Amino acid sequence: MKMKAAVCREHGRPITIEDVELAPPRDTEILVRTAFTGFCHTDWSIVSGALDFPLPLVLGHEASGVVEQVGSAVTRLKKGDRVVATWMIPCGTCRLCTSGRGHICSVSDSLHGLGGLLDGTSRLTGAGGEKLHHEIFVSGFAEYMVLPEAGAVKVVDGFPLDQAAVISCCVPTGFGAVENVAKVKPGNSVAIWGMGGVGLNVVAAAKFRRAHPIVGVDLEGRKESIAREMGVTHFVDSTKQDPVPFIKELTDGGAEFCFDVSGDPGAVVQAYWALGMGGTLVMVGIPPVGSVTPLPLTYTPPQNRNILGTLYGNVRTHHDLPVLMRMIMKGEYIDLSKLVSGRFKLDDINDVYDAMTRREIEGRWICEFA
Repeated sequence: MKMKAAVCREHGRPITIEDVELAPPRDTEILVRTAFTGFCHTDWSIVSGALDFPLPLVLGHEASGVVEQVGSAVTRLKKGDRVVATWMIPCGTCRLCTSGRGHICSVSDSLHGLGGLLDGTSRLTGAGGEKLHHEIFVSGFAEYMVLPEAGAVKVVDGFPLDQAAVISCCVPTGFGAVENVAKVKPGNSVAIWGMGGVGLNVVAAAKFRRAHPIVGVDLEGRKESIAREMGVTHFVDSTKQDPVPFIKELTDGGAEFCFDVSGDPGAVVQAYWALGMGGTLVMVGIPPVGSVTPLPLTYTPPQNRNILGTLYGNVRTHHDLPVLMRMIMKGEYIDLSKLVSGRFKLDDINDVYDAMTRREIEGRWICEFA
């Protein structure tokens, strides 16, 4: 079938909106009519070249939609079901999956670099007949998606489909970093670098876990308002103030948990220095390919500091995503109507990319197809 899609053909060049061909779903796949897709910093990093994915590629991995067709072996979903896409699909049999770490499934990870679906092949073709790659099993900046059945989670009844898009990645990544990785306890001191969509979910999760204080750090002072709305007790504009001495004084020696969500090597160093004795640095944001940074490792053993990396908040997608949706519906967690701060049409995707480049995006902007 023919459809419109956003294609990245060259790093650092404008995204092109093209008529592309989408092949029908195979036996264990589904065809989804896209409703909403969030523009994530990962999408920005692919276009800018900060992350190395195979090109040309149809962008987007944070998406929701409605099932239009199912393959012959699909058993869990049916036409008309509302779903969110997920980009880490545990194989269930590799060493990592069998040890309970399906969020870093080695099979899934190896397939991401091929730009296809679970069989390693693509369902996307350009107007000239050339292969187009999928962005980590999804490619949500398109009118339709072919997804592996295992990569789609049914949306809880009554949950808004626009908000469901950010349940795909933004929300669980931030929530899981606090809940599953750091295991923050009431009264723990927390500092977060990067008040983007994922960072705000780290804030919301820290508030949910009753951490105190919760310090938000960002290069943009304009983000203070939304950061406080999500739960920060203190905010530092790092272009005007060094956050390290501020946090050390506020927390009587250093924070118990620091989260870097920016992926900026300099922010990682600041977050490390802001730790107290026995503190833990959780790296959530993915730095550009080839990034290195000087960390003062001398202090790590004697001060019992920890450095942890996390992907996707260590979530179990088919369990945790519905749980998060129910929590939000009950008012127990973040108000996603405040997080989803902007909407755009597919033709305007370059404007959103440029706004993110200028660090003007607050919260999460989503593309609406419906």
